[in-house]
Amino acid sequence: MNRAAGRGFSIVMVALAFVLSFLTWWELDIRPRTDDAYLRANIVGIAANVSGYVTELNVVDNQEVKVGDLLFRVDVRPYQAALDLAVANLGYVDLEIQALEDVIREKEADLVAAEARAEYNVSYLARIEPLLPRQFVTPDQVDAAKRNVRASEAEVAQAKAAIASAKANLGQIGDLNVRRMRAQAEVLEQQLNVGYCEVRSPVNGYVTNFNISVGQFAQIGQQQFALVDASNWYLLANYQETDLRGIEPGMAVDVYLMAYPLTRFSGTVQGVSWALYNSDQGSDGVLPTVSPTLDWVRLAQRFPVRIVMDPTPDPIKQPYRMGATATAIVCSRDKREVPDILKPLLPDALERWLDTLNTRAVRTPPSPGRTP
Repeated sequence: MNRAAGRGFSIVMVALAFVLSFLTWWELDIRPRTDDAYLRANIVGIAANVSGYVTELNVVDNQEVKVGDLLFRVDVRPYQAALDLAVANLGYVDLEIQALEDVIREKEADLVAAEARAEYNVSYLARIEPLLPRQFVTPDQVDAAKRNVRASEAEVAQAKAAIASAKANLGQIGDLNVRRMRAQAEVLEQQLNVGYCEVRSPVNGYVTNFNISVGQFAQIGQQQFALVDASNWYLLANYQETDLRGIEPGMAVDVYLMAYPLTRFSGTVQGVSWALYNSDQGSDGVLPTVSPTLDWVRLAQRFPVRIVMDPTPDPIKQPYRMGATATAIVCSRDKREVPDILKPLLPDALERWLDTLNTRAVRTPPSPGRTP
């Protein structure tokens, strides 16, 4: 009796092991998974576009901020003074332009007078030159008339050159005056500098790596702290190259974060990396590097798969945090059919569960990936 019971128990255990092995193969084959995954977000470095002493701080470390929120102020006084000087210079340039326009009108009047004198001298020479043979005029009078014609022509040329010089000084090109444009550009630059004294948040996110205080001198372009961009969360999941054939852009992904192990988060495959830096000495700074887990055995290489995360269902109690460890399970669109030879061995409930798993695996239609 005991021997028969033992045989029966052994058969049940072998059958159970077979079923569990089959389910494990089934699950892993149509749902590639990895626990080598980390939650990521874009990082925005915050730096002032002008140099100066920090006069006001409006945030603290780890604070949530919205687009346009004031982060800190730089001493605006030197930049305001430069703006006032630029505005005054613009007014002075306007006066210069008005004066140069008056000069041009004066030179144009001189040209009219010179042309009138030249016209008279030419007509006078034309009248007296025929009188010389009859000795109604002397040769000296004719020579003097000729000199006057040449002198008046020189006066006309001189007047035209003076007008050209005055117009060049005016700086007018078509409808634009370059003198005024330059002064306006200086005003605009100083207005920008005054605006740059207020550093505002460019994204919705969270303050991190806060290292600034009131009275500190902020160098232009030097990062003071960073913002975690909360608008785009994504997962970098490193999958073995043998699993990549079952992963395509648009596939649904179940994500489990180590911080919230009982909550299932959702994502979508955005794409699979096309390149990897194969070196044990680190990264080349451009391509991603995934370190092998063992050195003494040849392992399948792991390629990063970018997964765009759906918004967290509870941003208050279960917020996303950059760097969080995760497990990613891709829901493949490949539908697996139970082999006919195994169907008699599987209970009806197990077959229905496998069909449900297949239904979830193919539920996500192909769609263009979103790039965070």
